[in-house]
Amino acid sequence: MSTAQTALNGICPYFTMFPLDFPLNILKRRAQAGDVVLDPFCGRGTTNFAARLVGLRSLGVDSSPVAAAITASKLATTTVDDILAEARRILTEREARHIPTSEFWQWAFHPTVLDALCRFREAFLEDCTTDARIALRGIVLGALHGPKQKTFPSYFSNQCPRTYAPKPAYATRFWQGRGLVPDPIDVLAVIERRAKRYYGTFSDITGAVRLADSREADALQPETPDTRFDWVITSPPYYGMRTYIPDQWLRNWFVGGPDAVDYTNRDQVVHSSPEDFAADLRQVWRNAENVCAEDAKMVIRFGGITDRRADPLDLIKSSLSNSGWRITTIREAGSATEGKRQADAFLRTKSKPMVEYDVWATRQ
Repeated sequence: MSTAQTALNGICPYFTMFPLDFPLNILKRRAQAGDVVLDPFCGRGTTNFAARLVGLRSLGVDSSPVAAAITASKLATTTVDDILAEARRILTEREARHIPTSEFWQWAFHPTVLDALCRFREAFLEDCTTDARIALRGIVLGALHGPKQKTFPSYFSNQCPRTYAPKPAYATRFWQGRGLVPDPIDVLAVIERRAKRYYGTFSDITGAVRLADSREADALQPETPDTRFDWVITSPPYYGMRTYIPDQWLRNWFVGGPDAVDYTNRDQVVHSSPEDFAADLRQVWRNAENVCAEDAKMVIRFGGITDRRADPLDLIKSSLSNSGWRITTIREAGSATEGKRQADAFLRTKSKPMVEYDVWATRQ
């Protein structure tokens, strides 16, 4: 695949992403024309995007509204002109009704930028059903926060990480202590550069994404009643990783969440014990089995974090017991690469990464 074809996968950085090559190579080598793909923990939609690249329909499901929005942007079919026209329309035709006023927001964004972001946010919360708006929302999510560039601005915020949102108190002290003030970014210019980068080339083959809890019986139902899934390719949360929404709180705000960090537990699976965690995964696998073809295959990438005393391979094997799936192959997938895999992204103090595994299974 050329860089132009795969560029859209980078529309918004997300700290739990697995590499595009993982689902892409599986589907390119093993999938048949007409196969349908399911990812019950779709995250930023890498599996769904891979399916699109090889011309297959897919469904992605995630309980995070940020994940669902990013995935949707990778499935949109639109043009650069339509995206820019929609951005200009929103900025000229509406006024922001609510703009956060706490100290963090004053230091995080220039007033004109924050005003524009709030106009976009409110417009999308009213209606984000057209492909142009879905793509525009994904572009803004990806540009919402990140480092200051030496050439031209690529992000809307003051100096920030790209993959996770800064915590307000720490970030404010950081900016104040270094005299870093937010710049008056040309919002439309940033959107135009990103629209040209991500939506210059796209396929008409697309898929669907659903904001839902995959443990629920109807969460994985196909878009059409006569469809059965031929592939399940996914990477569930690793045991002990519970802060997806808090670590994405700024993007979560943009898609409708509160304007402050909310540490309320909103996990898709519980982390109270290895047994409870495996039981929740088992329910997801059972739900997937119910909507899959008889010869469907499931591939799970799974690992762990070093501060949890639970063997990831034992956990994933336990979750597949009595799930309707039979393990056929287990392959080592290497260890977590710094900043790119789940295990490393969640640890404040880096340690030796644990081995990750690709577990293949078929319906029993």
